[in-house]
Amino acid sequence: MDLIMTQLRQLKMAAMAKALELQRQNPHNYNGLSFEERLGLLVEQEQFSRDNTRLMRLRKDAGLRLRASPEELKYPARRGIRPEQLTPLLQGHHLNYGQNVLITGATGCGKTYLACALGEQACRQNKKVRYYRLGRLMEALKLGHADGSYLKQLSQLQKLDLLILDDWGLEGFKGKQISDLLDVIEDRYEQRSTVIVSQLPVSEWYGLMENPTVADALLDRLIHNAHRLELTGESQRKKSLAEPAEVS
Repeated sequence: MDLIMTQLRQLKMAAMAKALELQRQNPHNYNGLSFEERLGLLVEQEQFSRDNTRLMRLRKDAGLRLRASPEELKYPARRGIRPEQLTPLLQGHHLNYGQNVLITGATGCGKTYLACALGEQACRQNKKVRYYRLGRLMEALKLGHADGSYLKQLSQLQKLDLLILDDWGLEGFKGKQISDLLDVIEDRYEQRSTVIVSQLPVSEWYGLMENPTVADALLDRLIHNAHRLELTGESQRKKSLAEPAEVS
């Protein structure tokens, strides 16, 4: 038995080894089970441990701004969101079809929380997720041009199942930022899902961009077949911290 325990750990099956040790220490709890049933319990524990480890790694890599739980989302009518809008998103349909999600609304209405809840749900579905505040991504891409890592960055962004870009248009767009964004979105178009979070309505995005040709190409790829969620209502930040959040 000690040899088996050692071999399991060498095979990186620590959870199974721990479960086997538990069976050995409490034989009366397992005497009534068949060999197959006891083996099944060991395999189940190892699978659970690996799934949990994978989820923790995906969450860490995602870098979500908020710890948002999909189960805690509420959608009263005054928030402008209907359950039938969110249900397919929580089921991951947009991820399966490479569709974008555009979340707009005033400051404090819950846009970032909703985006992070979608990110958390995607992690649970074993998808690669990454959250960025748009300004920081633009700065990283700018540095990529300088140090030669730009193409590598694009490749990494292309492989993400879900890319979340927050604070879209908050600082406007300058210089090469629009063409850099077009490179990012073009690589992901109809292949991977991107969530855009903005205080500005979609109708005002075009006016933020200096180059109309690039703006047309970028917005066409972002808006085509996108899910639009327009949040309304008062700021959740004005409410008491003791009150439950509503899509916030």
